Amino acid sequence: MSSDAAIRLDYLDQTVRLLYPGSGSPRRYTVLPHNAVPRRMVPRRWWHPWSSVIVPGEGSIAAYLGEVFGRPVETVLHVRPAVRANRKPILEARSGGRLLAFVKIGDSARARALITAEAAALRRLAGLPLERVRPPAVLHHGSWRGLSVLAMSPLPVRRGRVPRRLLLDAVKEIAATGGPGAAWHGDLAPWNMSPSRDGRLLVWDWERYEIGVPYGFDLVHHFFQRALRRMSPPVAARACVARAARELGPLGVSDAVARQSALRYLIALADRHAADGHAPLGPPETWLSPVVDHEELLT
Repeated sequence: MSSDAAIRLDYLDQTVRLLYPGSGSPRRYTVLPHNAVPRRMVPRRWWHPWSSVIVPGEGSIAAYLGEVFGRPVETVLHVRPAVRANRKPILEARSGGRLLAFVKIGDSARARALITAEAAALRRLAGLPLERVRPPAVLHHGSWRGLSVLAMSPLPVRRGRVPRRLLLDAVKEIAATGGPGAAWHGDLAPWNMSPSRDGRLLVWDWERYEIGVPYGFDLVHHFFQRALRRMSPPVAARACVARAARELGPLGVSDAVARQSALRYLIALADRHAADGHAPLGPPETWLSPVVDHEELLT
């Protein structure tokens, strides 16, 4: 078994004990695709070939969500990857074969803060006349057994390339939600968006939404996250600054301001990681300091 699978299964065991703490009405679940590649824990079906996991139904998160939605609910539990600062239990709430909601569970002080921030952001966005961006709606935000629970409407996600024009329009619209000062989504990465059939951009994971940031932060973040898939952090950081003018030019940002915005973004990202207590890109002195020092030499 790979180390990733072992980490996921260990976290799954902790999460099951947290979300299904009762002792009655046992239900059978299956880990799919299988224990060597654990991704989801789903209600057991007769055709599932793997061994089952038995969890109680009474007093569980499924029973709580059933009360929230006024109908019997089955849950699909996403088996989360290695330790991340914002890792938290994620569920699908289903009833009668229909997906009712995606549910985030705040099982730590940091996760609860992020969930509260996301609920506030989504409620703010719900009151605005958005034309190019479609976020989820808050269906329920409450507390269960000391845990924060945020249920959001499912979006009709379909994988596909996001047209550049749509991305630019979405960034402009998100920034405009800040009123006089720009706002940003905070994690507008390719895996948090999808083009919809009606021409809008579906965008989820609004935990990091923030107002009062330099215009274009979302575009810089989008470029940097894509760059990290094929470059080391130091190289991606240098590319981020070098490409800033090209990325932000369509927003009407000057070359000099674009480079400064890219630097401020990288510094803000390093601060975020420090606040979260982890360093996924390595120590800032290895990927951020060389870029900042180089730019200071040029000014």
